[in-house]
Amino acid sequence: MIKKQDKLMVVGKRKTAIAKALIKEGSGIVHINKIPYQNLNEFHKLMIQEPIEITKNTLGKFSFDIEVKVKGGGQQGQIEAARLAIARAIVNFTKSAELKKAFLNYDRNLIIADVRRKEAYKPNDSKARAARQKSYR
Repeated sequence: MIKKQDKLMVVGKRKTAIAKALIKEGSGIVHINKIPYQNLNEFHKLMIQEPIEITKNTLGKFSFDIEVKVKGGGQQGQIEAARLAIARAIVNFTKSAELKKAFLNYDRNLIIADVRRKEAYKPNDSKARAARQKSYR
C-alpha cells in the first residue's frame, strides 16, 4: 500500500497473477489493463462489479477512479486478483470499517487473499502426490 497525496496503490494476488490497483477520487471509472471493465465478458464483468455494488449499497456512492494493471497467471486468476485489489483499495482509501465488514460478510476473498499454490512435484514421481507404480513380476 503506497500513498501519494490523494492516490493509493494496493496489490492483490491470486495464484500467479498480480494486480496493482491505483485509486483516486473521481467519477466511478474502473479500467483493467486500460480496458473499461464493462467491455469484459459477462461473468468477469460481474465479478469486478461485486465490490463496486457493495460500496454503492454501503456508502451510498462510488466516486473513485480505479486503474488496475494485472500481470501473470491465467484469465480467471487475473480477474480474481483484480477484484481483490479493487476491494482492498476501496477499503484502504475510505478507511470504512462498515465497508470492510460488508465485504467480509459477502465474500471473505474480497479482502483476504487465497494463498493456495500448486504443490511441488516429488522426486521420481509423475505428479505431486502420485507415487511410482510397482510391478513385482
